[in-house]
Amino acid sequence: MNLADLAWPELGDRRLLAVPLGATEQHGPHLPYTVDTEIAAELCRRLGAARPEVVVAPALPYGSSGEHADFPGTLSIGQEATELLVVELVRSADAFAGVLLVSAHGGNAFPLRRAVAKLRYEGRNVRAWCPDGPADDTHAGRLETSVMLALRPEAVRTNRFEPGQTRPLPELIGRLRDEGVRGVSPNGVLGDPAGASAEAGRATLSRWTDALLEAAAALARDGIM
Repeated sequence: MNLADLAWPELGDRRLLAVPLGATEQHGPHLPYTVDTEIAAELCRRLGAARPEVVVAPALPYGSSGEHADFPGTLSIGQEATELLVVELVRSADAFAGVLLVSAHGGNAFPLRRAVAKLRYEGRNVRAWCPDGPADDTHAGRLETSVMLALRPEAVRTNRFEPGQTRPLPELIGRLRDEGVRGVSPNGVLGDPAGASAEAGRATLSRWTDALLEAAAALARDGIM
């Protein structure tokens, strides 16, 4: 059930709301700016298909992407605005039994964590869920490239595959905060897209969907308590 397809009398009572949170930011020389938004939207679509009580909101295509600001075309609203937006959005959703925030952009993690803490302190039933991945393949590498080959292969420039920075993210986080992504990876890739495949992407999406279903079940249980 998609909120975009409904009129208000068709909503029904106290359903769960899933909100896809993405970003508009560079994803190396081979992937489109909308990777994170497309992944979040697809995962919410799968969640809604598996659980009829879930209503899927329109995706939010902007987030905190300041670390990518040195690459042209990146659009960011920053951490403070992201946090405020999420807080006010969830506050407006009291007609629902709970809100599940599905974020496929790592840069949203800190503002999302603060927003959820504030909202839960206020007594609201809200959870955040983010897909996992290897520490040495966090942005536009084999994982995300495989997922995009499964979702929208025509958007993947396979002739532009090139490795980026392949050191694990914990080893880079200090420089990333100081210098941004371009400071550690001139091509904007944290990982290596070599070996990416649609088959691997479909397997990853299935695994993430299973984990998201567990998060939705926990949110539903919280709403009953």
